[in-house]
Amino acid sequence: MVKSMTGFGKSRKQGDGFTVNVEMKTVNHRFCEQLIKLPKQFLMIEEQIKKTISTCIHRGRAEVFIAVEGNALNNQKVEVDWLLLDRYHQLLTDIKNRYSIQQTITIDDLLQNKDCFQLVDAELNKEEIEKLILLAVEDAVLELDKMREKEGETLKKDILFLLESFKQSTSVLEKLAPQVIVSYREKIKARVESYLQDVLDESRLASEVAVFSEKADINEELIRLKSHLQQFHEIIEEKKMIGRKLDFLLQEMNREVNTIGSKANSAEIGKEVVEMKSYLEKIKEQIQNME
Repeated sequence: MVKSMTGFGKSRKQGDGFTVNVEMKTVNHRFCEQLIKLPKQFLMIEEQIKKTISTCIHRGRAEVFIAVEGNALNNQKVEVDWLLLDRYHQLLTDIKNRYSIQQTITIDDLLQNKDCFQLVDAELNKEEIEKLILLAVEDAVLELDKMREKEGETLKKDILFLLESFKQSTSVLEKLAPQVIVSYREKIKARVESYLQDVLDESRLASEVAVFSEKADINEELIRLKSHLQQFHEIIEEKKMIGRKLDFLLQEMNREVNTIGSKANSAEIGKEVVEMKSYLEKIKEQIQNME
């Protein structure tokens, strides 16, 4: 199945006093890479999140942003060290009596002793929040995967269209290949006759043409190209990751086309080779975005 490496998915889950928001996007990458940003108090489930994402995403760079908001996270309370505060109060009373201070001890005097007071987070129901985070991640990755499949179908159509054009050029080369030998024979014959005034050694000419024919023969390359085209069509229908396979196959096709270009001493074939290389370059651009 053709899947694009680019996509976007999001999900929102509501809990008791909190909300989980998940957004993720994927872009091109040679391997599978995940960048996850989530509140530090939930780092313990990062590996579970990665496993969930990996069920659908096997290649590409995934960026995942997880936010947890709500009153449940901001429920803080003040804890008082009453024993220490009692000691402070007793100390202030002793000082007042010792030095005959008439001033009354106030609440502000006690609040000055910050060591007696501590702001702490209320205990969270982390298990419930973690469960909801994982559910939100699952929904987001499924939405993202659908988008990647949809984009993949568009890629597939474009590639098959370009591949058909490439195939047509291959058929043109098959027709041109024999003509190259005939054309070369006529040119050599005309040139030799002009020098020898119609006295021509046919065996020498046949030998010369045979040597050229062997060097300029592109039939093997055309046969391999046909095989590669068939493999390409088979691979693109497979129900798994195919991007790397097609990329390798495309390199082989490009190598055959370059060989044809270097062998064939023909302007017409040269023109067709340029077109074929252009098709392969466009296909390569599409494959680079394929999982």
